[in-house]
Amino acid sequence: MKQNNRMTGFLFVGLGIVIILFMIGNAFNDEPEVLDWQHQSSSWTTSSGSVQTSVSETRTSVPWDYKIEQAKVGDLIGADMVILPNNELLPNDQNYATGDNVWVLQHMTAEMLTDPNGRNDVTMSSWRPIKSYKSEAEAKSDLENLKLSLQTEVDLVGVYKTEFEGKFRHFAVIKLPTGHHIKQPIAEDRYTAMKDKKQVKVTLEEVHDYADYDLAMAKFRGWAE
Repeated sequence: MKQNNRMTGFLFVGLGIVIILFMIGNAFNDEPEVLDWQHQSSSWTTSSGSVQTSVSETRTSVPWDYKIEQAKVGDLIGADMVILPNNELLPNDQNYATGDNVWVLQHMTAEMLTDPNGRNDVTMSSWRPIKSYKSEAEAKSDLENLKLSLQTEVDLVGVYKTEFEGKFRHFAVIKLPTGHHIKQPIAEDRYTAMKDKKQVKVTLEEVHDYADYDLAMAKFRGWAE
């Protein structure tokens, strides 16, 4: 009888220990979920000016494109002028009069969300005017300095091919000087020529920021070989 009571006591003690251990285990298992949520919801600015939206994604604003268009000066409002036909405001820094014809430099920016594999989700802004000129030649001179065409070697991440209903498609993935990865369709002969290479020669369009010339975006414009 005493032995049975002793065994029953051991069982209750053992059961109590199991329950305590289970509760402690649950407490520790819950902690990483809280930490993961905190990481996913946090954001901060890096030294390059880009915004880290999570542990694995980076959001960056870059200059994307420029164009020049002829326009007409509308109303004068203080030190500003209305540019027709879109009714946009620009500083009247060259003392234009209402009705004058001007050339306007417009720009577009892009917000790039880059994942850990270098893939980009790009959101474009609308066109916005930034400067006016009395002649088309002056406007084109600035445009040539902001958009540069150049040839350079870039890292070849790799080439691959896909098959669908017996037809093959070939692709190359390169790493631009900005660090972004892009995928381009290529012909089969280029696939064969590139598959063992580490670098390839490309033509890039380098788009510089008007306010901060050192900030630039390199855009793929074709193969240079």
